[in-house]
Amino acid sequence: MNHAYDPELAPSRMPFARLDLTDPIATRNLLFEAQTAMPAPEVPADLRVRDAVVPGRAGAPDVPVRVYTPAQGARRLPALLYIHGGSFVLGDLEMTHPLLMRLALDLEAVIVAVDYRLAPENPFPAGLEDCYAALTWMAQNAADIDVDPDRIAVGGDSSGGTMSAGLALLTRDRGGPRIRLQYLGVPVLDDRLESDSIRELVDVPVLDREILELTWRHYLSGSSTVDGEDGMSYAAPARAEDLSALPPAFIAVSELDPLRDEALDYARRLMKAGVSVELHLYAGTVHGTYLLAQTKAAQRMRADLVQVLRRALSPERA
Repeated sequence: MNHAYDPELAPSRMPFARLDLTDPIATRNLLFEAQTAMPAPEVPADLRVRDAVVPGRAGAPDVPVRVYTPAQGARRLPALLYIHGGSFVLGDLEMTHPLLMRLALDLEAVIVAVDYRLAPENPFPAGLEDCYAALTWMAQNAADIDVDPDRIAVGGDSSGGTMSAGLALLTRDRGGPRIRLQYLGVPVLDDRLESDSIRELVDVPVLDREILELTWRHYLSGSSTVDGEDGMSYAAPARAEDLSALPPAFIAVSELDPLRDEALDYARRLMKAGVSVELHLYAGTVHGTYLLAQTKAAQRMRADLVQVLRRALSPERA
């Protein structure tokens, strides 16, 4: 099938190959070796970056986080809890480090990145509980990290978007902390894999049904119980029956992404439940475009994210 790709995103120009998730640990090690072979990015002079450890929830292991703080004088800043992608099995604090340094400065906000436990060694709900622990730590220790506790957003891309949506549901059901906005970037929302775009977009770069099947198999290989009840809606938010009383959402969707239609459907259902949604569909883009920082499409995505987050986290909206 012929697709109207953005010229910078045609399959022949994509810099990364389709990932093999049959052995995610081996793939993780290969990515780590490639990552460590690259020079470390320089931290800008007007940004402070520090690593910290957050107490795990209910006896779980401590959770490593990385805190990005722009120079701000004597004022509290808005904050974003950022959850990296990687099909629930890949990724760490280094994967998005260059992107988050730029985002913290552009946004003029504190960013806390979570190094959550990965599947298949630690399937759902381990990683989600790590993100909840980090969010709770942010709210309870806001003064220590220069954060305004009333201006916290959560967000992530790909499986990080999935976990952000699940975290919004979990936080609502646990009664806090308050989230001002949920950012869902090209999210993986439905383990049933029944959408039209998954059936039709079988020849696009980066992502296909086989990868998605492995993604969900690894992530859901443990118990789906959360707080003593069925937690599948937190794992695969498209399964949630009640989407009311959730924070406003910013949802970014790529046109040539097999995940496109489940994100569009989730946006529609949120609006039907009375949740404010800003939805951006990027023509000609593919899954993972946001990682290609040199492309104009990725730059548009980041500019839009900064604009939406600034508006949502402004003091006037407290």
